[in-house]
Amino acid sequence: MSRVGKKPVPVPSGVTATVTGQTVKMKGSKGELQYVVPNVVDVKFEDGAVSVQPRNQTKEARSLWGTSRAQVANLVEGVSKGFEKKLEITGVGYRAAMAGKALKLSLGYSHDIEYAIPVGITIAVPKPTEIVISGIDRQVVGQVAAEIRDYRGPEPYKGKGVKYAGEFIFRKEGKKK
Repeated sequence: MSRVGKKPVPVPSGVTATVTGQTVKMKGSKGELQYVVPNVVDVKFEDGAVSVQPRNQTKEARSLWGTSRAQVANLVEGVSKGFEKKLEITGVGYRAAMAGKALKLSLGYSHDIEYAIPVGITIAVPKPTEIVISGIDRQVVGQVAAEIRDYRGPEPYKGKGVKYAGEFIFRKEGKKK
């Protein structure tokens, strides 16, 4: 039995939840999101909470039960608080800056990288070596952070590159004579 799936998702005040068939819609102060629950999982809105149950005891239904509950919980948190990821840039001459509606990255290549910001995402650059990505959809925020990190991931010898805030980079020792 899923420990995550059996807990109902409480809907706080200020957030309106609508369940129509397999579609769960949440509307809050930050915006509006929806998620289509897989057919092997049953979803209900009752007593101010959204509950998720598997329709049968197949492996697919049981594996999607906890996942669906987590997705619904992410909708609630997204429309009420939002999500945020922080990236840190390490390296001599490596920096980030906002250029209109794009993020301009100088990461040691012969050219600067222009990253077009997707709709629904806000990127702030408080310092040239720090990037803050925020939005209401957890998946999109994480995807944008991963795409920016992929331009120059942290390398293990000097630690140069773009990393998540608080991420531990396993350092290697260089060549020995």
